[in-house]
Amino acid sequence: MPELRKDPVTGRWVIISTDRQKRPNDFRFERASIIGREQCPFCPGHESFTPREVFAYRQNGTAPNTPGWDVRVVPNKFPALQVEGTLDREGEGMFDRMNGIGAHEVIIETPVHDRTLAAMSEPEIERVLWAYRERILDLKQDRRLRYILVFKNHGAAAGATLEHTHSQLIALPIVPDVVREEIDGARRHFSLKDRCVFCDIVRQDLVDMRRVVIENADATALAPYAPRFAFETWLLPKRHGARFEEAPRHEYESVARLLKSVLQRMDRALESPAYNLILHTAPFSDDVGDLFHWHIEVLPKLTRVAGFEWGTGFYINPTAPEEATRVLKGVKL
Repeated sequence: MPELRKDPVTGRWVIISTDRQKRPNDFRFERASIIGREQCPFCPGHESFTPREVFAYRQNGTAPNTPGWDVRVVPNKFPALQVEGTLDREGEGMFDRMNGIGAHEVIIETPVHDRTLAAMSEPEIERVLWAYRERILDLKQDRRLRYILVFKNHGAAAGATLEHTHSQLIALPIVPDVVREEIDGARRHFSLKDRCVFCDIVRQDLVDMRRVVIENADATALAPYAPRFAFETWLLPKRHGARFEEAPRHEYESVARLLKSVLQRMDRALESPAYNLILHTAPFSDDVGDLFHWHIEVLPKLTRVAGFEWGTGFYINPTAPEEATRVLKGVKL
């Protein structure tokens, strides 16, 4: 069983998941598995290659675990955490540990082997967002879980091990430190100004417009004022809301439209870079409805995180957000 172990100095939790040593691509850096349709476990007709599906959008009532799906969600074959069992929190001298209880799922975004998220239609991208929502709503009923991270690794440099486009979901029994830090910052802003910091960012940038890549009636895509990475882009709904899974239907449609545009612009301006996509949403039990604001971050892999960044927590970004915005806005779609 995986374990969660707590660093006694920083308080940071680490997942020790030795079962993942079985993965064929462990320790092969920046080299994707080029698997054709004949062997791809995510292609239609190969449903038996994966664990049995937990959710799918299907055509004309086709049976589970058969072809005829548009989006398919399956447990990860090499999970970082496992669903069965109890947490069993315990001390080991000065150290703290618990069982690695959680869920690790794969969202197969399209049955088409070589179609990227940027190449999918807006309704297809919206359907992927709805799949995220459905899985979060289902898993949050498990009282052992406190946070769900949804993310996408696109390209070998971003950590993808299969090229058939997919996202992942990991449900955790703890709230990650990065999420806590983000919420703490939002709470400090709210305590001073009685306003959501993300709402303030959206309002100010929509007046200034130097860092707004694109917007529509319900959402905006912008370069953050202090980005860690070149061409880092955030997608935020204009309406305040702390939890992605509680957003109204029209916001998923609007965010899907912006996400397609942003990814297409990055593909054309940056020659189809690898990227990470991360959904930021509020933890299940925290009362942060007034101060937190769900959003999506797209992080192109154009630079490397090296010793200075690891040693200081600072990031060196060679591209100002205003310049990145100018480049992406200038792309003709």
